Amino acid sequence: MTTMGAGMDGRTGRRRGALLAATVLAAVLALTGCGAGDSGARDTAGSAAEAPAANGGGADKDSAAGAPEAGGAGAPDLRVDQRAIIYTGTMRVQVDDVDAAAREVAAAVTRSGGFIGGDQRRSAEADAVAELQLRVPAAKFAGVVEEIAKLGKQESREISTQDVTEETIDLDARITSQRARVDSARRLLARATSITDLVSLENELGRREADLASLEAKKRRLADLTALSTITVSLAGPAAKSTEEKTETGFLVGLKGGWKAFVASLTVLLTVLGALLPWLVALGVPVAVLLLVLRRRKKAPALVAPVSAPPPVPAARSAP
Repeated sequence: MTTMGAGMDGRTGRRRGALLAATVLAAVLALTGCGAGDSGARDTAGSAAEAPAANGGGADKDSAAGAPEAGGAGAPDLRVDQRAIIYTGTMRVQVDDVDAAAREVAAAVTRSGGFIGGDQRRSAEADAVAELQLRVPAAKFAGVVEEIAKLGKQESREISTQDVTEETIDLDARITSQRARVDSARRLLARATSITDLVSLENELGRREADLASLEAKKRRLADLTALSTITVSLAGPAAKSTEEKTETGFLVGLKGGWKAFVASLTVLLTVLGALLPWLVALGVPVAVLLLVLRRRKKAPALVAPVSAPPPVPAARSAP
């Protein structure tokens, strides 16, 4: 009995051990499978997330890189150094010697690569004034202005700019379009078969070529103004009056102006009278003498006595 009980207990123990081992193995497999599933899910989700991110990042980079290129291709380059700007300056400088200062201004303009477009001077004393019109390259505009200001005492300066970039771009587009129209008219003219078509196409071609020439002239004018800036310089002597005059009003100012006008009118009248006086003397004296002679002739007495009328004859009486 003891042996049988021991054998039963051994078999029961083995069964329990096998069952426990199977349970542990099933649990290990289950845990392993869950871990693998979670890892696979995480890997799949990560891959799925990384792929759109990679694709989206690449797309964003491409779009970001392509945006400036698209903008640069579709729109003109309007940076400050690429804009078409017309510079215009006016300044007045008081100097001790106007002629010497004018020579220094001419030398400065020549060094900058420009030229003098106009030169007007009046007087040669201390009140002398010289007005110079300078054309200098736009890149040297500021430097030339500063160099001229150092020649003496700067009394005034006025600088203005005009941006003609859009106008220049518009002219370029219109010129390109007009050239295409001219080429088209020339091709049609070459294929004309009748006199009517030939005359009509020649007239149309002439109009298109005239429009093209006008646009090209405007473009050259803008190019000249943007390439060479204009500076009008007034060099004044120490005794020259300033151009800035204050506007005065009041009774005394009006009286002074009226007196000046009266004196000016009287001066003009006396000038005219002085110019006419020689003519009056040359023509008036002979005319006066002639009138005097005629008047004396009319007043002279008659030399022959007047003839008296014969006495009346009495009428004859009839016989009684």
